[in-house]
Amino acid sequence: MDTKPWRERVRLEEELLEQLQAQVSQAAKRRAAALAEGVAELGSVYKVAQDLGKSWTAVDNAIKKNGPAGTGPTTTP
Repeated sequence: MDTKPWRERVRLEEELLEQLQAQVSQAAKRRAAALAEGVAELGSVYKVAQDLGKSWTAVDNAIKKNGPAGTGPTTTP
């Protein structure tokens, strides 16, 4: 059985985690941009959330956390 030393396995897993975290970050930014586009189309965070079956706070927080700077979504219905 040819098992890699534990230090090597840890290093490899840390590299993988870094790659996955970068992918998650990029996906969150793309999702926030799409949500912001939905707000522009439908007129409010509430309407986007309603359309997606999510809470308006989840949509609002996703846009605020991952959206472009200065994105101030409207929350009025």
